Order: sequence, then C-alpha cells, then structure tokens
Amino acid sequence: MTFVVAAGAFALAGCANDDGPADQAAAAASPAAAAGVRRVQPADVAPLVAAGVTVIDVRTPEEFATGQLAGATLIDVDEPDFADRLGELDRTGEYLVDRRAGNRSGRAVALVAELGSTDVADLDGGVLAYRAGGLPLAP
Repeated sequence: MTFVVAAGAFALAGCANDDGPADQAAAAASPAAAAGVRRVQPADVAPLVAAGVTVIDVRTPEEFATGQLAGATLIDVDEPDFADRLGELDRTGEYLVDRRAGNRSGRAVALVAELGSTDVADLDGGVLAYRAGGLPLAP
C-alpha cells in the first residue's frame, strides 16, 4: 500500500492558516515535492476515503470541531508530539492528511516524506476548498 497524504503548500515560515502563490511555489520546490507530491482536488477525496484511506487532520482542535472529513483523526501539526504521533503510523498504510488551507501542512508533507513516503497527495485548498465545493463535512 502507499502512504497517501493530502496536505497543503510547503511553507518554511509561520503557522498561518492561508497560503498564496508564493507558498504554492515553495511547495513545488520542497523536498516533499521531489518525493512525488501530487495534487488532489476536493472532488477526488470521496473515492480515496471509500477505498479505505485513513484520514489524518492536522488542524487545531478548535478548527477540527467546525467540521472534518468523515472518519478523520486529529493530529494537530502545532503540537510538540506531532512528529512522534506520525511516526507511530503504519508506514505501509494509506493516509489522507487534511488541513484548513495550506501553510501549516507543509511540515506534515515534509515529515511524511522523511518517514519514507513516496506517494504524497496535496488536497488543493484543504477543508476550505472542500466546503466551498459543496462537499459534506462531518460535524
């Protein structure tokens, strides 16, 4: 199985909730991009989830409480144990990592690549784009 990650643009600075063209350009040049990052559109999420992909949400607990992808597990990227918690995951499993919009998830993409993932997916626009597309979030 592949280790699939839907995450946002790679940004080296800050924990902002949004990303812009500069952050997206950084994503394309990041180590994770070199490891095979691919973009996934919000409409492409349901088939991944239906296929049994484990959904990991890297937002804060407050953001998570506003709605998340069905069956998502919260692993807050801003918590000190984030890397340890990702390291506990089965590297042969398939994972869809979701976030709000972009910046913070760059750390998740980079870490997953360091853990040996060769197939990393980037959910273009995160939960905000998913919701804007009229797709249902779990309460």
